[in-house]
Amino acid sequence: MARLSVGESPKIDEHGHRTVKRLKFATAPNKMLVLELARSEFILRRENVIALGNSGTGKTHAALALGLAACQKGFTVTFTTAAALVHQLMEARDERRLLKLQRDLQAVKLLIIDELGYVPLSPTGAELLFEVFSQRYERGSTVVTSNLPFEDWTSVLHSERLTGALLDRLTHHVHILTMNGDSYRLKQSSGSRRSSASDKRAEQNQATADAVDPNTGEISAS
Repeated sequence: MARLSVGESPKIDEHGHRTVKRLKFATAPNKMLVLELARSEFILRRENVIALGNSGTGKTHAALALGLAACQKGFTVTFTTAAALVHQLMEARDERRLLKLQRDLQAVKLLIIDELGYVPLSPTGAELLFEVFSQRYERGSTVVTSNLPFEDWTSVLHSERLTGALLDRLTHHVHILTMNGDSYRLKQSSGSRRSSASDKRAEQNQATADAVDPNTGEISAS
């Protein structure tokens, strides 16, 4: 779990390039919503944001970009994955410092919980996570990213009752980002392979000029 602050947090240093301006909006049809959320006024209204989509479609990028924008406006921001948060909650419970951790999580203005759905939670872990959402309800804003549609969240939380109660609180005042399109990482990987193949052709042909493919717009050696 990382507390974000401009120029200080390792998380910001590692992903400092992940700003709203660098988001690939071709995979997010709600460009105007993202730009509006970057103004951070949803935090003043204690509203939530949920980014849904397949792996690699920019959910974490969007969440971190909103977190950075909030930092720049003076809001306190904490970033964590769902699995890491549950681990910390269970550890704090075992060490009898759960109440303090819960108070800290309740006090932060923007809590970003990444990757809900990638790792199934234990029943105890799911209950502890629910308590975080419940305690922050209408007290602070939460951003959640998930690779699962809402109807599949029960497979992670193991309880229809708990899932329904969590979604009631999380979606009462919510903005939903549906991340569509191919995986960013898949595109980048494919692009790297094409670039490597082009470099080999360039070496074989002893050519150094670059050209832009008029059909794809990709740069290849010729």
